[in-house]
Amino acid sequence: MKFVRRVSLFLVMSVFLLGAGGYMAIRMERFFYPNKYQEKEIKNDLSGMDVEYSDIWDSGEETLEEQIIETAVEKIPVVTADTMYLIEEVNLADGTIREKQEDVPVKYIGLDRESLIKELESYDRNPPLTELEMGFETIELTAFSKDRVVICKYYKEEEEKGYYLMVEDHFIVVYEEDKRRLHMNTDILLSDLNDQLKAEIIQGKYIENDEELYNFLESYSS
Repeated sequence: MKFVRRVSLFLVMSVFLLGAGGYMAIRMERFFYPNKYQEKEIKNDLSGMDVEYSDIWDSGEETLEEQIIETAVEKIPVVTADTMYLIEEVNLADGTIREKQEDVPVKYIGLDRESLIKELESYDRNPPLTELEMGFETIELTAFSKDRVVICKYYKEEEEKGYYLMVEDHFIVVYEEDKRRLHMNTDILLSDLNDQLKAEIIQGKYIENDEELYNFLESYSS
């Protein structure tokens, strides 16, 4: 009796393992070959339509079935190495736009729209020094698909600012263009300058840019 029970248990376990193995094999095949099963399911769905199945399936042109298959297997679009990667550089000063195509950065490959936006937000918070020197303001994603990505970068070139040379306690001081913010103190005495330059500085002598200011300081500093 015990022998019969052991045989029965062995048979049950064998059948169970066989069934489980078959189920896992089907699941794995579905995972690695999804199109195979999707195509069969779509064929079954199309068989109930009021059209001749063979005419749709054998047509050389893009057919209704092909459109359905494409839709069924389409995944969330991601950036690939073949994606067209366009950069639009916008000059906020004059409104001009320069467009250029570049290779997709490796770190962007495989990203979907939301992931790419997060990467660009990180770039916006910590732009490279070279970008800051060009007057970088911000960056945004303006178009996204698996075939084409457009990224817009905004720049605002810093305009050259002027200064004013003025007098405080007999020394020459440099103020910002608004005449309210002190830019720097100098060790240049007003008394060391010629009369014409003295008169100009007393009235507030305007310096157009950094280069002109540097030349003045170099000429009169002790």
